[in-house]
Amino acid sequence: MANNEEFETTASLENTDLDELAVQVKGFLEIQDRKYGFPAKLFERCFVGSEAVRQFVENGIAADEEDAVRIGNMMLSAGLFHHVEYAHAFKNDFLFYRFASDVDHGKSAKKPDGSSVSWADFMSPLTMDRDGEKTISLQPVIPDRDPDLGEFAQVDLEAIGVKPLDAHNSKLLDHVHPKEWLDPEPKDNYNLVVIGAGSGGLVSAAGAAGVGARVALIESHLLGGDCLNVGCVPSKALIKCAKMAASVRNAEKYGVKINGDVTVDFGAVMERMRRLRANIAPHDSAERFSKQMGIDVFIGRGKFTGHNTVEVNGKTLRFSKAVIATGGTAAIPPIPGLAEAPYLTNASVFNLTELPARLGVIGAGPIGLELAQAFHRFGSEVTVFSRSGEILPREDPEAAKIVVQSLLRDGLNLQLHSKFKRVESSNGQGPVTIILEGDEDGDELRFEFDALLMATGRKPSVKGIGLENAGVDFDQRLGVKVNEKLQTANPNIYAVGDVATPYQFTHMADFMARLVIRNALFYGRDKVSSLLIPWATYTDPEVAHVGLYEKDLRDRKIEFETFKRDFSKVDRAIVDEETEGFVKVHVKKATDQILGATIVGNHAGDMISEITVAMQNNMGLGKLASVIHPYPTAAEAIRQCGDEYNKTRLTTTVKKIFSRLMDLQR
Repeated sequence: MANNEEFETTASLENTDLDELAVQVKGFLEIQDRKYGFPAKLFERCFVGSEAVRQFVENGIAADEEDAVRIGNMMLSAGLFHHVEYAHAFKNDFLFYRFASDVDHGKSAKKPDGSSVSWADFMSPLTMDRDGEKTISLQPVIPDRDPDLGEFAQVDLEAIGVKPLDAHNSKLLDHVHPKEWLDPEPKDNYNLVVIGAGSGGLVSAAGAAGVGARVALIESHLLGGDCLNVGCVPSKALIKCAKMAASVRNAEKYGVKINGDVTVDFGAVMERMRRLRANIAPHDSAERFSKQMGIDVFIGRGKFTGHNTVEVNGKTLRFSKAVIATGGTAAIPPIPGLAEAPYLTNASVFNLTELPARLGVIGAGPIGLELAQAFHRFGSEVTVFSRSGEILPREDPEAAKIVVQSLLRDGLNLQLHSKFKRVESSNGQGPVTIILEGDEDGDELRFEFDALLMATGRKPSVKGIGLENAGVDFDQRLGVKVNEKLQTANPNIYAVGDVATPYQFTHMADFMARLVIRNALFYGRDKVSSLLIPWATYTDPEVAHVGLYEKDLRDRKIEFETFKRDFSKVDRAIVDEETEGFVKVHVKKATDQILGATIVGNHAGDMISEITVAMQNNMGLGKLASVIHPYPTAAEAIRQCGDEYNKTRLTTTVKKIFSRLMDLQR
């Protein structure tokens, strides 16, 4: 009988709307203000876990106490209620819990029928094509480069800059910038106020809330920041499609023959990107951070009005500590005529729905090269311009050379040592013409494109947030000035991410935020210079690096040795016919202490973590040689570098000793 009752309860729960269950449960629980601890702390509108378990059973919600705890945790996981300090799961104990509906952390506005206002309510009108079939208009507006985009309130899609407004982008925006968001009423004082909801801001807010802090999160544009919306996520979705196109074109060398031409449906590529981006968006959503984490979410422009106050949407928030995580935006060089011409940046290129036949890319860093190679593989004729004589200037020259060879083999046109004279367009419309200075006086080189992508670096977002009012020092070019603990000139205000570091990576912002939580809330003394940050450029082949480069070592007069393994000598790379590239490891002379490493190859971004782990844990290159790797794998190249190091330990004297030992054993 008990088993039948348990089965029926489970089935009933699975078929019952959780919101209706919450209403039912609230009807019989004793919800009131309670005090606990010494000195007594007041917890408003809460219930006791053990009392709830008893009531679940008595009111037929659960078959027994164990079942009641299970149901309670399902409701907690769904965000219906939470522990008052977010410190416990639901337990049959004297612990206080509070329903999310009894806490104002901000929420989406409701329509008269009770459903949330959605961007889908404002989708582009349906049009009729020539065949009479209804389709959604997907033609983007190019460019979308309003410099004041972050200052727009909750208005329409054109101002926010996400196009086209199809089902996928509507879903994205419902999560990261709800059409209408009702801000909560500010609490008396916050332990932490975070301005900016990119990677650094979200981790700062979530981490602080996770340890019981009262947190407010402010974002004027899109939660998730560049990484989710216009950076890592959409770019890698495109790069995957580009690699697939290249693989199909090169399939014949693997014995796979393709009958007919290989074509790319660019509209489908971009639709896939929008779908996958929207599927990731719930992780960074306003609803998740407000309902599940108990963070007060404000969508609007935050501005410091004093040393411990921020204003947003006419409301004043007081704080003990604050974090600036406003990120950065594309930096546009002052080339004559460029401001009047249509151009793309990373903020607008992912709005495209039609492939430009000719694409110009100004900038030969990671963003420019990743997208240049991808668009060329989609079918665009691509030219990359660089003022210098090199690409990926930050990377190991030998690694960059391999990438250059790959790009040229793909068919890209590289224009190095470019001296920009002007940019021409017709009344702000395409095509766009780039004019370079020629070799002779008065000579000009002209390049015409259907679209122009600017990938010339990023500028920190420090304007319009009242840093002067808060006593925070900053520089328009370098961003917010911070010390080793990431404190600004105002010791109660910290800064993380692109606004405060030249290492502009999502994972760097993540770990800067973790450092700030320790330093700001727990009187930590962690230093940003102690962070070991790897990175990767996702061209084909990829380039990944961690630690110091050879140039750094020479400049610092550190004696070192280098161990290198070409993939042409690695069995897995040979059978895959992916022999381009190498693993290169620098160690301190006369030791196996790893000082830096570069990997260039098809899986370099994944492989660099093994060396990073070793460096983080003071594991030397010699010890990596003793790590058994599955055979055959590309990562064996790392172990083989360790083997090469161990061979250097066999000095002439040691070899003589070993030889004598072998003689004695014969």
